[in-house]
Amino acid sequence: MAKTKFCQGISDISDTYMGFIVDQWGVLHDGNRPYDGVVECLKELKNRKKFIILLSNSGQRADANKQRLKQIGIGPSLYSAILTPGEMIHDGLMSREGIFRFTGPKCYTFSRGSDLSMLEGTGIDVVDDINEADFLLIMASESPVMSIMDYEPILRTAVKRGLRAYCANPDSRALLGATFVMGPGLIARRYQDFGGVVNYIGKPHQPIYQTCIRMMQEKNVYPGQIVMVGDTMAHDILGGWAAGIDTCLIKSGLHSSSFRNAQTPAETDNALNVLVAQYSNVKPKYLVDSFEWGRALPDRKHKKHKKHVRRRGRPRKTDKTDT
Repeated sequence: MAKTKFCQGISDISDTYMGFIVDQWGVLHDGNRPYDGVVECLKELKNRKKFIILLSNSGQRADANKQRLKQIGIGPSLYSAILTPGEMIHDGLMSREGIFRFTGPKCYTFSRGSDLSMLEGTGIDVVDDINEADFLLIMASESPVMSIMDYEPILRTAVKRGLRAYCANPDSRALLGATFVMGPGLIARRYQDFGGVVNYIGKPHQPIYQTCIRMMQEKNVYPGQIVMVGDTMAHDILGGWAAGIDTCLIKSGLHSSSFRNAQTPAETDNALNVLVAQYSNVKPKYLVDSFEWGRALPDRKHKKHKKHVRRRGRPRKTDKTDT
């Protein structure tokens, strides 16, 4: 098993990759403001012409995420694109291609609030009666008002009718304020328990990662030049590994408690081994404290090289290049 490289900052890997897929929550911000050093790090990457996709398991479309990020101080000039399950579902329902070729014109939704922007312009009608639906769209739960048992009669009826479900977010838990509530992934898995068919869109499932890779390839950036940066083993590291791209785990995110007592490199390595043992022993290629730039690097693009002057009577030395 390859050993994880411990990094002081994103600058340690910036020269190795042209494409960065970056998780949002827990890596870039806490929902209210960017973490220290994030804006500067994004600026450094953009200055080096990196293609940056911000990836989130949000049911909202990219424009809604763009506006929210702008409000907290992460403007659109700091990244190249945003991708969410909400955007993928909208595009899929518009095209009716791939896994979305099974959809009909009527949809029953599991959601919180009234955000149905992913259905805008698709020609899909939302119905309140499961017996009228052609497919299910699982975006959120009404927890704690409703428990998983409250959903079961609807799910059983949908299974009997042979309806296909699309789950925007596979999370079993969702953060609401300061507490965790039941996530949409739990509803989707219960539907599978009853015999229903579910297509998962968000991380760690491959549809959203393959879309990221296609977006990169359109910019002539290929899988060997891409790294996934995230704070969760289950979504970011396993998902990136399954997609065949390198991964970088942020220590200060979801798994920060795993490294709380690790003071030395050896202790950090032991803590990481304990963590990855819970996730099929899949290790991130890199481990970094937070999404900060770290050590300064020379700007190789604008680095000036001295001209080599050939002197009479002496052999010309071979030019050296940066490695």
